[in-house]
Amino acid sequence: MYKIVLSIVACVMLSSATLPIDNAPLQLALLKYSGGGDWYANPTALPNLAEFCNENLGTNFERDYATVEVGSADLFNYPWLHMTGHGNVVFSASDAENLRNYLLAGGFLHIDDNYGMDKFVRIAMKEVFPELAFEELPFNHEIYNQQFKFKDGVPKIHKHDDKPSLGLGLIYEGRLICFYSVEADLGDGWEDQEVHKDPQELRTQALRMGANIIQYVFEQ
Repeated sequence: MYKIVLSIVACVMLSSATLPIDNAPLQLALLKYSGGGDWYANPTALPNLAEFCNENLGTNFERDYATVEVGSADLFNYPWLHMTGHGNVVFSASDAENLRNYLLAGGFLHIDDNYGMDKFVRIAMKEVFPELAFEELPFNHEIYNQQFKFKDGVPKIHKHDDKPSLGLGLIYEGRLICFYSVEADLGDGWEDQEVHKDPQELRTQALRMGANIIQYVFEQ
């Protein structure tokens, strides 16, 4: 009974999500997971992204972000989740079921590989959607063509293995439910300038791509 009620409430909350403008503040949310990976990496990233969106999209995000555990019912309070880290990711069976229900109810997950989590996150997301596989999004996808245009897809912010950056997606019944930025490290570009000392041009590109992801999610 609990799952049925939660699912109904979640569908109403998530399907009615719109960009938070004027007097309707919302929080961005960071996903907390098990396995030993540093889910808490890039602590200044989401506050800076919220501020950038407020300045450039006319949104009204709170600067402070929420932290929500993957198995918690609180997941359903946030239309957009950000997940990052460098290492291991483990979802229990109940974690995977909760995240699946959240995404099917209209929620959205952005995963940003901060270097070293790729092989783990792919296994973990298979627990959530065993029937789906990540697929590269074409450069003409709407997520690259919001307020800001990215004709070559997700921008590469950090070198890492010197491979091309990729924008991958999980698509369920025609809807993009998860966007996965690989070899890009958008979150590092969102952080305070003194943390990684990235050129302002790179930081701006990262923030613009983040704003596009958020605009895409809230305007679907």
